[in-house]
Amino acid sequence: MRVQSLALAAAGAALLAPTTLPESPAPVAATTPAPAAGPAHPRVTPDAAREGAVSAADLLAKARTCAPVSRGRYRSDEGAPADIPVCGTRDAVFWKADLDIDCDGRPGRHCNGDTDPYFSASTAFTQSDGRYLDAERLPFIVVPAASAIWNHRDDDVRGGSVAAVVHRDRVQYAVVGDVGPGHVIGEASYATAERLGINPDPRRGGTDSGVTYIVFKGSQASPIESHAAAVAEGERLARRWVDAG
Repeated sequence: MRVQSLALAAAGAALLAPTTLPESPAPVAATTPAPAAGPAHPRVTPDAAREGAVSAADLLAKARTCAPVSRGRYRSDEGAPADIPVCGTRDAVFWKADLDIDCDGRPGRHCNGDTDPYFSASTAFTQSDGRYLDAERLPFIVVPAASAIWNHRDDDVRGGSVAAVVHRDRVQYAVVGDVGPGHVIGEASYATAERLGINPDPRRGGTDSGVTYIVFKGSQASPIESHAAAVAEGERLARRWVDAG
C-alpha cells in the first residue's frame, strides 16, 4: 500500500449532486528510475498490447458525466484534497484518480519486503487454490474498504469483479483483487501499471493523475487468477456499457 494510515474517513459527508467530470489531464510520462544497487529495477514496457476492441476514447466518453454513488469524496493520497467521487450508472461504477502501485501478495523479484517498504504478503482476496494473488503477474485493482463514504458491496462489486482501467489511449482489463484504506482511492497492481506503460516500481512508480477505473457491477472473472477470463468478460461488458443508451 502507498499509504500508512488505515483510519476510516469521517462519516456524515453530504450526498453529492450529479456533476460533470472534467476531461482527465494528460499525465506526465513515467520514466524508469536509474539503476541502483539492490533488487533490479523494473522496465516499463512502452509498447504494451492494447486489449480488446473497445477503445479508450469510447470508454472515457461514457465516463464523462458523473452521477455520484459515494456519499463523500476520496483522497488520492494521504494529505491530498478529498475531491474524487465514485460515480455510477446502471451497469458500472467508475472513478478518475492517480495510480499507486500495489505490490502486495505472493512475493517475487519485484514485489517483496526489500523492494517495497509497505509490502504485505497477503491480499484481501485469494486465488481458487487459496494462495494470495501475484501482483507481478495478475492485473488487479484496489477498492477502498467499506466506510461512510462508500461501500463497494452495495454496488455489487467484490473480489474478482471485472474492471477496465484506462490510461491515455490504452485499456487494460483487470479484476478487483485487494482492499485499501477507507478514505483513499487510486491503486492497482504492479502488472496493471506495467501493461499500461506506467512505471511499476513500488517505490517510485505510478502516476499522479489520468487513470480511469471502471468496474462492472455483478461481474466475475472465474477463476479470479485467470487474466484471459477477465479480458473476455471485460470486453463483453465494456462493449455493452458503451453501446447502452
